Amino acid sequence: MNSPEIKQFIHQHSNLFWYTPEDRKEEISPELLVETIFNYGDLNDVRKLIEIMGIEGLSEIFYGLEGRKKLNYYPEIYHFFSILIQRYAHPNI
Repeated sequence: MNSPEIKQFIHQHSNLFWYTPEDRKEEISPELLVETIFNYGDLNDVRKLIEIMGIEGLSEIFYGLEGRKKLNYYPEIYHFFSILIQRYAHPNI
């Protein structure tokens, strides 16, 4: 179940989830939310998502991906955010 802040964020960016029926948008998984915002959102959207979920939460979702889900990111997007997350979520790596 998504928090009220996440539901509001999804509602504000509902155009990015055009393929999801309106009555199911609030049930979007955190993995899909992060993937969509990283791939199609702008930098302000990413900042807001980090503010809501925290860099550690995004790190768990981002690095918890396996196989096909990992390939859903554009290569340059995956590379950029892997560097960003390593730097700010795991500064000792």
